[in-house]
Amino acid sequence: MSRTLKDLTRRARGVGYALALASGLVALAGPSPAAQSEPHVSPISTARLVTAENGIAPDARYLSAGIAVTLEDAWKTYWRSPGEVGLPPEVTWEGSENIAEVELLFPAPTRFRAFGIENFGYADEVTFPLKVTLADPGAPAQLSAQVNLLVCADICVPETFELSLPLAPGEGVDLDAASLIADAASQVPEAPERFGASLTSAALTDDGTALVLSVARAGGWTDPDVFPEMGEFTAFGVPDIRVEGDALWAQLPILSEPVTGEEPLRLTLTDGAVAIDLQDVALDATAPAPPYDATQAAGSAVTELLWIALVAVLGGLILNVMPCVLPVLSIKFASALKAKNHSPARVRVGFLMSAAGVLAFMWALAAGTLAARGMGVSVGWGLQFQNPYFLVALLAILAVFAANLAGLFEIALPQGLMTRMASDKGSGYLGDFATGAFAAVLATPCSAPFLGTAIAFAMAGRPIDIVVIFTALGLGLALPYLLIAAAPGLIRYLPKPGAWMVTLKFVLAALLLLTAAWLLFVLIGVAGLSAALWTAGTLAALVLILSPLGARLSRARTPVAAAALIATFLLPIGPAPTSAESGDALAASDWVVFDRSEIPRRVAAGEVVFVDVTADWCLTCKANKALVLDRDPVASLLKSDSVTPMRADWTRPSDVIAAYLKSFGRFGIPFNVVYGPAAPEGIPLPEILSAETVSEALREAGLRQIALATQ
Repeated sequence: MSRTLKDLTRRARGVGYALALASGLVALAGPSPAAQSEPHVSPISTARLVTAENGIAPDARYLSAGIAVTLEDAWKTYWRSPGEVGLPPEVTWEGSENIAEVELLFPAPTRFRAFGIENFGYADEVTFPLKVTLADPGAPAQLSAQVNLLVCADICVPETFELSLPLAPGEGVDLDAASLIADAASQVPEAPERFGASLTSAALTDDGTALVLSVARAGGWTDPDVFPEMGEFTAFGVPDIRVEGDALWAQLPILSEPVTGEEPLRLTLTDGAVAIDLQDVALDATAPAPPYDATQAAGSAVTELLWIALVAVLGGLILNVMPCVLPVLSIKFASALKAKNHSPARVRVGFLMSAAGVLAFMWALAAGTLAARGMGVSVGWGLQFQNPYFLVALLAILAVFAANLAGLFEIALPQGLMTRMASDKGSGYLGDFATGAFAAVLATPCSAPFLGTAIAFAMAGRPIDIVVIFTALGLGLALPYLLIAAAPGLIRYLPKPGAWMVTLKFVLAALLLLTAAWLLFVLIGVAGLSAALWTAGTLAALVLILSPLGARLSRARTPVAAAALIATFLLPIGPAPTSAESGDALAASDWVVFDRSEIPRRVAAGEVVFVDVTADWCLTCKANKALVLDRDPVASLLKSDSVTPMRADWTRPSDVIAAYLKSFGRFGIPFNVVYGPAAPEGIPLPEILSAETVSEALREAGLRQIALATQ
């Protein structure tokens, strides 16, 4: 080897070593065959160990080598950080001779989707450059590599093989091998200074659910991408990348549990042939602001917004007949009976006030959504039922209403107010308003067939989209009230007052108590059994105090009742169930606890995975379970050895489940999706399930033989 090449070898460092050395070899090369190992050949890949040198030159200390892998069509392998799932390549060098050190280098990856999840790796072919240092310069050597690769297409196949390459003393290089190694080395990310780039800022969002960064580069950006590495268990979703001039801003959602910033952070940025490596990135206290508002820039056409608003009106109307709204029918019917003897004008205004109550609650939801989104909090439809204090407030209202209907007590108002309410001038409007609002409150745990589309559009859109869609939902839910307001004469068709009304009051009280029992069950899942027992006890004490028996307390009755009511909010909230406890609870029903990273592993093994995102407060979810999932033929299919039924319980808040729903553009439940060898990206199902829909999705995902056998 010439002195020029020796000097080049001594000066080379890091990634530049492989590039400089291979380029030097190309320049000095004569046409002789390169040393290469016997290839490993399988139906999906071919791999070989190559060196640019045909032998060990006198006094040579370094070798320019690489592991060249060629993949069949549609197959991919992984980068050193594979993404949410997958395994990085592993290479050991046991059995090698005269080898002091081998450094495995990784070309910049590309992003690809597998099983609906973002992964980082390589398709078609990849060469991993090797920086080989000899223990005894100039002496013969042998490279012996034990290689573990995970190769994936519709399924994943782990490949383990050995490559061995003896190198005797000799000179001469090969142009093809040197070019192959040099090209791979040129794709290995390097320090940002080489490309005129610098990190401006990097920080986590306040809730630890996203990484935000800003990078400047002279000359700007064309088609950039970002590949973060942050500890062993942190997985990132699709980045939101915005470019303005020389500045790049990116936000990457964290799909795993929120992080604290204690994990080491490394960033790789690519832009065409540019590959930048940012190591040991220090996090700032405040996340950099985006250069522009992407949602406002993208916008939504007025016609599209109007169309989705019509869909929302239809969804709100259908919501009136969904299972979770059935208990509310008692409130609506009671309000209609109360209005029967009123004047048409009083009926009209009363039902308009009920409609206003519905809309007021929807506007409150919209305002809360906007406020939460402004603070970076994940929001979704029906999430107020994850709040134990909200549940207790509903329970208290239902308990008082039910006891009042059952005749345990009457709520007496001041005489002047009673006289005013006896007239037709504005009487009881506050009660009408509250009736509408309360009906809307109890309706939100449901998802009508068209509701998911409208909610997803609103949650992902601009503030104006949220206001318009929630208003449209309120109008749809309030349509029965608006219909009576438009035609007050419809009240006349109700039965005439009589003894049956006493019986009806007890029936309505029973319906409200059933609703309260359901909410108490939800409270157990949200706050624990002790909180539910505490609430039930204090509410029972409250009703007892307000009853005729409690009247004996005389003047002490009111403060004691207030104390009992306050006591219901002093909840001994229990801890959330652990994964082990959840797993034990689900084991009896053949369901496994939701684990997003487990889905591709099971699909790669040929299984079908049925994911059910549910919650105790979602009555539509309960209806799907009782009417479809727990009945044949679906129940038999889900118990098949080739199917894994996986349940995600969203009764309590979970950023992981919220992020999973958001990845499908969903913000509410029920939500079901089927994965399989023929559907690695997943097949989302409609909110209301049917046996035919589920069976067809299982067949399409890869369970044809079992599904057909049950027909």
